[in-house]
Amino acid sequence: MEVRFDGHCFGCGPLNLEGLRLVFGPGPEGSSVEFEVPDKYQSWAGMAHGGIVALLLDEAVGWAAWHAGHPGVTGRLQVSYRRPLKLGEPIRIVGKVDRMRRTLVYASAFIENRDDGSRVADATAILSMTETRVDTAAG
Repeated sequence: MEVRFDGHCFGCGPLNLEGLRLVFGPGPEGSSVEFEVPDKYQSWAGMAHGGIVALLLDEAVGWAAWHAGHPGVTGRLQVSYRRPLKLGEPIRIVGKVDRMRRTLVYASAFIENRDDGSRVADATAILSMTETRVDTAAG
């Protein structure tokens, strides 16, 4: 399967003005980014919607696979919510590849408070490796 990155991804696309525009960077513990969820993604008063939390974790495992040289699409994402994510809370999102098996990438991710390290949520995922093409205009 071939997938194409055209820069309009809701989570990480630099061309999607309504998206989160996350920019994950590779590091010693995997791929990571710092972020604060804006008010427009509210669920209950003062809290980020759980779907946004899941999206952040999905982006983390996807970028971890990309940075490890094994790009893929998520086939399974299992999320554990540890506590509500407050709107505007400074967080760090980290994803890493745990192992490979044939064309499958097994990865994990977590979200933690940037200041005190308290865990917000974590996830495990299985991605199916793909052939990926990046449009030069996208990034």
